[in-house]
Amino acid sequence: MGIYLLRRLLLIVPTLFGIITINFLVVQLAPGGPVEQIIARYTTADSGMQGRLSSGGNETFSSTSSSGTSERYRGARGLDPAFIEKLEKQFGYDRPMGERFLKMVGDFLRFDLGSSFFQARPVIDLVLEKLPVSISLGLWTTLLVYLISIPLGVAKAVRDGSRFDVWTSGVVVVGYAVPSFLVAVFLIVLFAGGSFWSIFPLRGLVSDGFADMPLGRQILDYAWHMALPVLSMVIGGFATLTLLTKNSFIDEIGKQYVTTARAKGLGERRILYGHVFRNAMLIVIAGFPAAFVSIFFTSSLLTEVIFSLDGLGLLGFQAAEKRDYPIIFGTLYLFSLIGLLTSIVSDFTYTLVDPRIDFERRD
Repeated sequence: MGIYLLRRLLLIVPTLFGIITINFLVVQLAPGGPVEQIIARYTTADSGMQGRLSSGGNETFSSTSSSGTSERYRGARGLDPAFIEKLEKQFGYDRPMGERFLKMVGDFLRFDLGSSFFQARPVIDLVLEKLPVSISLGLWTTLLVYLISIPLGVAKAVRDGSRFDVWTSGVVVVGYAVPSFLVAVFLIVLFAGGSFWSIFPLRGLVSDGFADMPLGRQILDYAWHMALPVLSMVIGGFATLTLLTKNSFIDEIGKQYVTTARAKGLGERRILYGHVFRNAMLIVIAGFPAAFVSIFFTSSLLTEVIFSLDGLGLLGFQAAEKRDYPIIFGTLYLFSLIGLLTSIVSDFTYTLVDPRIDFERRD
């Protein structure tokens, strides 16, 4: 297993490089970069905008309006070329694209993710600031989804075709069909002061004065704020895993080794949990990395917006909207690295569920 682990760790390097390279090319060649963003803001603002830009802040440039034009950027006609050059220098566009890419890769190797174009803060600081929200949503949602889906899928497989299987299938279909953000809106209307009850808070991860609360009160306050966001994501996320678990168990129950075990007189419970469970869970474990990364980094975006939770999903969305490339590439680098490491952990979980699996022998 050690050789397999080393090989997988070494493969992370070219995989990350390929992901970063493709996304860098796509983003850099897309229209509406940070220079265009500032130009559009400059040209559509009032006459006092130029004075504010030249007085300070992250978007500080000293320029005077002139008849010079720059045809390299849409909307730059009539702006001083020196002003455009200062914009390019600030955002690094005064250097060739290849040089910018190599600098970014070198910084990433040192885990230097750069600084935000528009917030004048290191990307790593922004990520660490938003991380508690995403960890809260992703961790509790993933945990509850697996705790609900696996037992429910096993129960449906054992009772396939029964009334229990039929009505739970209806619940699963509804959970799959209704998007999590619609569930979130419904929960807000019902329980967060919409049209009915005002039981749960509408926004934020914790209440004001959280740091001054005793530990027990902090735990209750945190759970109080997390209840609706996590519930909305669990309802929209457990259906697929439940059906996957059920189908996997049904497939294993119909195999010859189960028939042989029954012929030997083994009890159904021993057959199910001693033989079938180990084999059926392999496909569920195989989908864990993708499910974890999806819930942790992408599925929470609309939930964060609806419940006013300032997490990584919202940070990435705002960065893409503003073309804040350091945040886009920095978070992409971290998310890709976490996803690749999670897939390795998934392989090790295979061996825990079924010790007969040997990746080195397979290779």
